[in-house]
Amino acid sequence: MLIDDLMLLPTLLLLSLPHVELGPRPAYLTDLLPAGELKTTLSQCLQQPAKRQTFSIGHRGAPLQFPEHSQASYVAAIRMGAGILECDVTFTADKQLVCRHAQCDLHQTTDILLRPELAKKCTTPFSPATAEQPATASCCASDIALAEYKTLCAKMDGVDASASKVEDYVNGSPSWRTTLYQQCSAPLSHQESIALFKAHGVMMTPELKAAEVAMPYQGNYSQAQYAQQMIDEYKAAGVSPAQVWPQSFQLEDIRYWLKHEPEFAKQAVYLDGRVDDPNYDATKPELLSPGFTELKAEGLNIIAPPLWVLVTVENGKVVPSAYAKAAKAAGLDIITWSLERSGALANGGGWYYQSIASVTSDDSMTLQLLDVLAQQVGVIGVFSDWPATTTFYANCMLQHNN
Repeated sequence: MLIDDLMLLPTLLLLSLPHVELGPRPAYLTDLLPAGELKTTLSQCLQQPAKRQTFSIGHRGAPLQFPEHSQASYVAAIRMGAGILECDVTFTADKQLVCRHAQCDLHQTTDILLRPELAKKCTTPFSPATAEQPATASCCASDIALAEYKTLCAKMDGVDASASKVEDYVNGSPSWRTTLYQQCSAPLSHQESIALFKAHGVMMTPELKAAEVAMPYQGNYSQAQYAQQMIDEYKAAGVSPAQVWPQSFQLEDIRYWLKHEPEFAKQAVYLDGRVDDPNYDATKPELLSPGFTELKAEGLNIIAPPLWVLVTVENGKVVPSAYAKAAKAAGLDIITWSLERSGALANGGGWYYQSIASVTSDDSMTLQLLDVLAQQVGVIGVFSDWPATTTFYANCMLQHNN
């Protein structure tokens, strides 16, 4: 059933966003840069007006400060000039598509545990921490119907595993994710995200999330039906395939779209999770199977590994990795994820910076890494939890990208 934009998104047509608002963070990061050409160039751009950039991809919206996949988060990313917005797609008990990073993350991204009638439907109810084990819970979109899902309030991602009370567990977001903007912003359905993005003229990159329930779901909802339903909702909304960048970590989803939806598959993005395998050898990306050339031959045009996979350190400098060089040599375009998701970078940057931890000591590495990715690796887009950063960089350094 198609969604009535005016009924379900009453503020949609009131949000005229005539210009891009970058805020103070790009200047903060630029000021931290060591003296040199990059700092000089970016500093000169700080006072220039910015335009929307497709290089700038809103990862779940703008979840550094707004609850992910909420209308507030998406509108913030649009205001920051993101040219592409992401809805991670999963499904509810009544097989309706919604924007959630994982099928079973409602306990950490919404207030479901504070709503007794819905909390009792969770796959795993809240269990308080004890001396022997951490607090646990698991609440899935597939535990509730769409109408119930729409009553929830999105919240900042995170839980307190040491909590003995459910209220403390729910309020356990990392300290560097502010709750200042955590008013009750409803999580969106996939159709609502399409309506919002379409109204503001931004491109869309839905990620078909892996099901955390047995498929076929309820015995009659297959993976293929799930993958097709996601595309069908763009067709029903009259969205051109050129405006959509469908993603998946599952190569079989990509192959399904290549076969059944070739126009939408032209911009399909294979999220390369193979690099998380303990046996992955960063010096020998050619051992990945299927290889980059094979993927290109199948019709894939875009591959997307995490940030750390595309760079390494040589002589104290961040440079393109063997993976980046091999993917480009095979004719693949590259998108990467996710900038501004690591909190403060003073102690090496964590998971997303693991290949360059030895030279990561403060937040200035955000822009230094972004510059290498854009200028040396040649990525066509970067997911960011605070798209103002990527929008600013693209406006200053990649004026053609809009």
